[in-house]
Amino acid sequence: MRPLHFCLAVLVAAVWGVNFVVIEIGLRHFPPLLFSALRFLVAALPAVFFVRRPRVAFRWIVAVGLTLGVAKFGLLFIGMQQGMPAGLSSLVLQVQAVFTAVLAAVLLRERLGRTRLFGMALALTGIVVAAVGQGTAGPLGAFALVVVAAAFWGLSNVLTRKASPPDALSWMVWVSLVPPLPLIALSLLFEGPEADLAALRSLDLGGLATLCYVAWVTTLFGFGAWGFLLRHYDASSVAPFSLLVPVFGMTSAALLLGEGFTALDGAAAALLIGGVTVISLAGHRRTPLPAHPAPGTAGAQDSDEPPPREAAGARMPSASG
Repeated sequence: MRPLHFCLAVLVAAVWGVNFVVIEIGLRHFPPLLFSALRFLVAALPAVFFVRRPRVAFRWIVAVGLTLGVAKFGLLFIGMQQGMPAGLSSLVLQVQAVFTAVLAAVLLRERLGRTRLFGMALALTGIVVAAVGQGTAGPLGAFALVVVAAAFWGLSNVLTRKASPPDALSWMVWVSLVPPLPLIALSLLFEGPEADLAALRSLDLGGLATLCYVAWVTTLFGFGAWGFLLRHYDASSVAPFSLLVPVFGMTSAALLLGEGFTALDGAAAALLIGGVTVISLAGHRRTPLPAHPAPGTAGAQDSDEPPPREAAGARMPSASG
């Protein structure tokens, strides 16, 4: 990878990692479901008028919009609002790799293999260690919400693999059209119109800055740059940079929010990141590389997966959180 592109990949990981700190700050300005709705609304408009719709069936856009945008981000934002630390959230969400592998085995008939099973065991051990640490420092309910959010992220990954979108940026822009209305409806129902109106009336530069960051910097710049890298390099060269996201997430949370980092946190991080690394590398080792894969045909592990570069984009639809 060229040095400039290497720096770009690290920058994207940093943007996605710091995003968890920005979310934490944004939740001081908005109720969680409203914040998530506004994030997707600002990401989709006006970008959708300048980005061509991806060449996939609209049902896949709706399905991923609901699982990723409504379920995953709604639960993540609620979990963080209820006390889940930003740095730990960036780490725990990486268990999505385990959920993705399991759901792909069930729904796409992918074979897990012993190496991947070992990586899954490592990652799940890391989650248990993180849960023990959180149980002594914060609410386990918030921790559980982030784990469930990771499960929905895994489901959205499998749906994205089935859809096989050719471009990560256009895919995310159009997927972002789906969540705002359901999230606004849920916000009005559970958070109340008074809380939503109060947040909008008191919107200041700080709240606006967090909203612009999560919508434009994280989504539009992040996925645009990620898609650029995937168009120029193999997935096996680009995807490992996503493992830097929790590193930047936990570091920025410690520096900017004063979050502590205990020995249990370090052990959980080592186990979870190590497990995700094993899962990712096991998948790359088994990836066949046909000379000219047709759109939507086997390019990764079986006939239901997209070509390698598209599959990498599918595995990271929203590393940002």
